[in-house]
Amino acid sequence: MLKPAILTLAIISATSAVWADTKTTTFNVLLTITKACNFTTAASDVNFGSQASTATNVQNVGNLYVTCTKSTAYDIGLSAGTGTGATVLARTMKGLTAGNTDEVPYLLYRESARSSNWGTTVGTDTVAGVGNGLEQIIPVYGTVPSTNHRADSYKDVITATVTY
Repeated sequence: MLKPAILTLAIISATSAVWADTKTTTFNVLLTITKACNFTTAASDVNFGSQASTATNVQNVGNLYVTCTKSTAYDIGLSAGTGTGATVLARTMKGLTAGNTDEVPYLLYRESARSSNWGTTVGTDTVAGVGNGLEQIIPVYGTVPSTNHRADSYKDVITATVTY
């Protein structure tokens, strides 16, 4: 048999839940994702190798590696380089030996057919793409029309810019 005090406590406990009040509130969970494009791996050089001075139409390919936010449109432009008076239509590599003033002309193209010059004007001579959130490989096609220059090693430095 239950003692009256225990029975009273059991009844109060059972009925207090019926008399309990509750309150609720809500809150937001927020995140803002900004678009981004980055060159994610060092570019591979367009290396024409070692060629005889009689070679013509020497070709090779390098790569750019870009990662852009999903669905972000981008354009990649290539500078004129560091050759004397160079433009995106007339790039040149400088000789590396002191006293060599020769500059070897070369061209950079946006596609393997090598018919579309690669420059810096967005919407005109750049490479357009849309990010997928993963690294994308963008080939850079190069051609040296003639190697009829002084025997030496030649070099130019190109700056790639991604606009998004």
